[in-house]
Amino acid sequence: MNKTGIICSVSLLSAVNVWCSGKPKLPKQPNIIYILADDLGYGDLGCYGQAIIQTPHIDRLAAEGMLFTRHYAGCTVSAPSRSSLFTGLHTGHAPIRANRAAVHIPRKEGQHPQPGDTYTIAKMLKGGGYATGCFGKWGLGFPGSEGAPENQGIDEFFGYNCQAIAHNYYPYYLWHNRDTVWLKGNEGAKKEDYAADIIHREAMEFIRANSDRPFFACLTYTLPHAELVSPDDSIQAMYRGKLPETPFRGVDGGSGYKTGGYGSSSHPKADFAAMVTRLDSYVGEVIAELKKLGLDKNTLVIFASDNGPHREGGADPDFFKSYGPLRGIKRDMYEGGIRVPMIAWYPGKVKAGSVTDHVSAFWDIMPTFAELTGTKAAGHTDGISFAPTLLGKSRQKKHDYLYWEFHEQGGKAAVIKGNWKAIRLNVENPEKTKVELYDLSKDTHEDHNVAGQHPEIVAELDRIMREAHTDSEAFPFAYPVGGLDPDSGSTRISTER
Repeated sequence: MNKTGIICSVSLLSAVNVWCSGKPKLPKQPNIIYILADDLGYGDLGCYGQAIIQTPHIDRLAAEGMLFTRHYAGCTVSAPSRSSLFTGLHTGHAPIRANRAAVHIPRKEGQHPQPGDTYTIAKMLKGGGYATGCFGKWGLGFPGSEGAPENQGIDEFFGYNCQAIAHNYYPYYLWHNRDTVWLKGNEGAKKEDYAADIIHREAMEFIRANSDRPFFACLTYTLPHAELVSPDDSIQAMYRGKLPETPFRGVDGGSGYKTGGYGSSSHPKADFAAMVTRLDSYVGEVIAELKKLGLDKNTLVIFASDNGPHREGGADPDFFKSYGPLRGIKRDMYEGGIRVPMIAWYPGKVKAGSVTDHVSAFWDIMPTFAELTGTKAAGHTDGISFAPTLLGKSRQKKHDYLYWEFHEQGGKAAVIKGNWKAIRLNVENPEKTKVELYDLSKDTHEDHNVAGQHPEIVAELDRIMREAHTDSEAFPFAYPVGGLDPDSGSTRISTER
């Protein structure tokens, strides 16, 4: 069985002409490795200010590459964020706009499928001659559906198809393409096969197996998402017994056991910290392997997270200050829910130790990869290539605005335009709908709602929200009809559907 990892490795195009046997060689396409953590907060890494959890390899990645201070996820939860990443579309246009279980599926696992004709980063790169692999969590279509990895441009997939089952680190099985891989060490109540380690090994195999051709490895690791559990090894020993703990009582049997329910943890803080450090060790192994294979000078590695930190399974983002200097966590439209760490590493191309405040988002990844690899992005994308920023070039284009929508907790939406950020709460309850306004240049923590002081800005961002949203039959989202009260930011009229 040829199992491979989901590391996303993009090599940048080389501009060097090498003469051999009297014939010029064409520039070699760069490999791309895109590593996506799950629910890792803006402040969970040492290079972003984390003081408790050790992340030496990721910190070195930042020291040798470029650290982004204003990078945004596609959404504040997993599935729509990943759909935005793969399609180059924000959640007002992306095909998947919410975490939603699929219906009428044979095994009762998996999420609503992304349409089979969706143009994805994987299809784009595969069309350009790349081997494509995804290793970790999928969440964009149940097994055998049009949204399954093999129908979205992925040559090799290994990991969890379903987001719910991906909650568990000792599952009964994983998926390799269309085949179920049963983990005998996890039969019944046994916990011997730690899925994150297995997925990482398969990702490493994919890199080695495709070292002689351009490859795109998308590593969608589940660490450090709940449940909070880590092997009893030297990594866990770094934290166990050294942090104040409140045991978490979870699902240890019966319904939901190993199929979505979070297991118990007697030391959830130590488990969480160990999971982040374990993720860091994976990154270190990826970089070491690239150097061993001689691929490091022709590989772009990007590390990011799919949304803000969680408060699930016993997690305590307040203790670790996982949101850093920002306000909010997963499911919030405040900066802590959508602003995420991102580091780009590409020796000789990306300046070591560089830091950028360029405002970018998940939907920029497709056009950026297209520019760097000479492949063709979708005819319509909401993204702007940030390749000029990566390569230290001038004339970097900027977004007129960024837009998000979130289909839980009554519906939320947000727009950033320049220094201004508007957040609409209770979108689908017109009697409670309200828009908050923040000046991020003065109020990064979003403490001071100034909507009442700037009604003209509120009205402009309200207009952008409405224009940025297109209707979706699968994911309905209704904006209230009419304008907003200029003093309160509250809606004045009923809802249109």
